[in-house]
Amino acid sequence: MRLEGIHHVTAITGDAPGNVDFYARVLGLRLVKKTVNQDDPTVYHLFYADEKGSAGSDITFFEYPGARRGQTGEGMVHRVAWRVASEEALDFWETRLHAEGTEGSRAEGRLRFEDPEGLGLELVVSETPDEPLIADSPEIPSKLALQGFQGVRAYSSQPDRSRSFLEEALGFESRSDTAFEVRGQQRGSLYGYDAANEPPVPGAGTVHHVAWSSPPDEHEAWRQRVQEAGASPTPVIDRFYFKSIYFREPSGVLFEIATMGPGFTADEPLETLGERLSLPPKYEQYRDQVEPALTPLSNPRDAWAARS
Repeated sequence: MRLEGIHHVTAITGDAPGNVDFYARVLGLRLVKKTVNQDDPTVYHLFYADEKGSAGSDITFFEYPGARRGQTGEGMVHRVAWRVASEEALDFWETRLHAEGTEGSRAEGRLRFEDPEGLGLELVVSETPDEPLIADSPEIPSKLALQGFQGVRAYSSQPDRSRSFLEEALGFESRSDTAFEVRGQQRGSLYGYDAANEPPVPGAGTVHHVAWSSPPDEHEAWRQRVQEAGASPTPVIDRFYFKSIYFREPSGVLFEIATMGPGFTADEPLETLGERLSLPPKYEQYRDQVEPALTPLSNPRDAWAARS
């Protein structure tokens, strides 16, 4: 069994309208699902991805309106990296982000910056056999667009305590003392550690968990494997768009293993993904109570369509 790289990364926002503006308009990702946190249906769960809502491109956010800004620390992912095709793409993004008031730190082959709530982001020039996972945006040429996840980095004061679990239980391969790669038949992703700096404080601008992709027919076997390695996985949870198990790896980072399907077209057609509030079946009967309580949102695609 091999995990197929990152499935999605889930973070926290205190400002859903600003979040949509940054990830859908500025970064050009597609808002592929506007739904609710299935453990707390009073708040949004927003999903941004490529044009098809593919695993490997999907960054998601729980919205807790007005949530104070958090602080990344021990046992938390602190940076999310996407692939781009070239230094030309980095030139484009450096200029675009500067025009939006976001300053980046440029080095050869990479550009680091933060979202409006302080979440660490990075664009990396990457040569890979993986299919580019690109969203359509009239403001971003496809050859310069984000192409799916490169990987994530977490804080740990003792990364060696995670090595055997990552390599033996999850099939990661070491790339350095603090960096690992996991690769399946279709995709791969990197996972690395940096020295812990401050105590963790969950809040807006912090990552809640990182999810890794599993073919559906291997999901139960992954749960057993994780449990036998000494972790404490949850039972398999049906999230409607995929099935999930959750557990903490030895450095404390919350991992999820999520199935590659059935996907976001389970309840709406590909052409109109993210245009309306989607509710899992168990919450559909409460739509009249849930929808009015959520923050009103405008999708940049509506404005683009109106102009065209």
